[in-house]
Amino acid sequence: MMRKWEGGDPGVANQKTPTSLLLTPEGTFHSFGYTARDYYHDLDPEEARDWFYFEKFKMKIHSTSDLTMKTELEAVNGKKMPALEVFAHALRFFKQHAVQELKDQCPSLPESDAIRWVLTVPAIWKQPAKQFMREAAYKAGLVSPETPEQLLIALEPEAASIYCRKLRLHQLIELSCRPPANGAEPPHPIDSSFRQAREQLRRSRHSRTFLVESGVGELWSEMQAGDRYIVADCGGGTVDLTVHQIEKPQGTLKELYKASGGPYGAVGVDLAFEKLLCHIFGDDFIATFKAKRPAAWVDLTIAFEARKRAAAPSRSSPLNISLPFSFIDFYRKHRGHNVETALRKSNVNLVKWSSQGMLRMSPEAMNELFQPTITHIIQHIDTLLKKPEVHGIKFLFLVGGFAESAMLQRAVQAAFGHRCRVIVPQDVGLTILKGAVLFGLDPGVVRVRRSPLTYGVGVLNKFVEGKHPREKLLVKEGKNWCTDIFEKFVTVDQSVALGEVVQRSYCPARPGQRRTIINIYCCDTDDVVYITDPGVRKCGTISLELGDVGDAGPARGRREIRTSMQFGDTEIKVTALDMSTARSVRATIDFLSN
Repeated sequence: MMRKWEGGDPGVANQKTPTSLLLTPEGTFHSFGYTARDYYHDLDPEEARDWFYFEKFKMKIHSTSDLTMKTELEAVNGKKMPALEVFAHALRFFKQHAVQELKDQCPSLPESDAIRWVLTVPAIWKQPAKQFMREAAYKAGLVSPETPEQLLIALEPEAASIYCRKLRLHQLIELSCRPPANGAEPPHPIDSSFRQAREQLRRSRHSRTFLVESGVGELWSEMQAGDRYIVADCGGGTVDLTVHQIEKPQGTLKELYKASGGPYGAVGVDLAFEKLLCHIFGDDFIATFKAKRPAAWVDLTIAFEARKRAAAPSRSSPLNISLPFSFIDFYRKHRGHNVETALRKSNVNLVKWSSQGMLRMSPEAMNELFQPTITHIIQHIDTLLKKPEVHGIKFLFLVGGFAESAMLQRAVQAAFGHRCRVIVPQDVGLTILKGAVLFGLDPGVVRVRRSPLTYGVGVLNKFVEGKHPREKLLVKEGKNWCTDIFEKFVTVDQSVALGEVVQRSYCPARPGQRRTIINIYCCDTDDVVYITDPGVRKCGTISLELGDVGDAGPARGRREIRTSMQFGDTEIKVTALDMSTARSVRATIDFLSN
């Protein structure tokens, strides 16, 4: 694993690089990660206004309801740029880094088809967002659209699950208080095992390469066929929940319930801090400060980030967050009184001013910032555990960057420790990355998934008097048809196995037609009848490039095109065949150009 990222904050184990991207005023790539953040921060404030600095932008493509290729992102200075370009810049940077690293290790590496790329996305992302990542990867030159199979999209909690299944017991920090089954002495109190983990991490960070543990770990020997477990992937932006059951004999995985979760990641804690600042100093001031002193604002968020990581439920001493000088100075100029007065006036009783120029947050105040986000996560897991399909859960694996937080670990343990074993892998922030590699080596390991939505098309059926409403009646060549019937390909939460296909035949309306477009509709429930029903929306299109019929086609009669759709993979795929010539027809499925 590549752990050598430049920059990084003191006191934070920098295994993950912040999603920060810096582009020059001309819009060309400058830097990514800590480097981008620190460089932007060191720019002269006047100059900084012209640079494009984006941070924490990954979630934007989930929260945009009508994502297209043209969706824009706003940089810190308020300027906009197509999201696709922003993502492509970041991916291109990763590609150059990774390829360089491989070349150092293996100079004879052929550049083009030697690499299979795996990009991870949250499981709760919808199809357009997954397709968006793929398009961004094409734009970044990871792979060419001509060889789409060289890029896999992996679902994050699924990758974590694949990895957790292979864990050895010594790589776990178990939060449940049960003594281990193998008669060893009970584990040390939690912070000493963290200290060990940190020490191990420090050692392994000095070595460039990382040993992959192959084979099946000892935990697996406790997990039997039929065992069910939940992976709660708590990251910066989302919480993402997946339920898997192990299948024997191959040990493949089967999803028991559609991926669930929501936008309740660690960023929620940052937003709560920002809200607190707005409460103390005023919304207008914070907005002005961000716009006029963007670098100092970044400074403040860095200071908070380090304290956020130090927050722990057992902590009794206050946490100090130093305010940048320019904040204190700017506030006095803006308001005419000083920061200390503002704190007194706001009567936020858990936050005090210390004479060293710091905000002193009591542990209770810090707790409050975590509470809303953690409560959401607990509620989500609880709702999931109550579903009938999800009974009999043995393990709950807590993974993702936010799972490093002692606050979250304690809350999850307190809420669910009596129902199942709560387990945190040691390198918890990297679990997904390692799992994604395992997925890339064997994409068939997840054999059965659940469809997140109901998908289908609108069709005509014979009109049945008394069953179909009159307004749906269409008379065509003397026959009565009912329009807008929602013909389902797959229904919400239906089990779909890898490689399983849904086939439908279409006849082009006109003999010489070159191209057919089929609208795809989707909805969250399975009881809809018409595509006009509430909750049903058009979500994509399938296009079939029919080309010339030429002499091969039958002189009369209609061509039949058989389309096959796959819903069991991490992305929806489609292929098509011309039945009269047995030739395959170019078929594409698009969720981004609605």
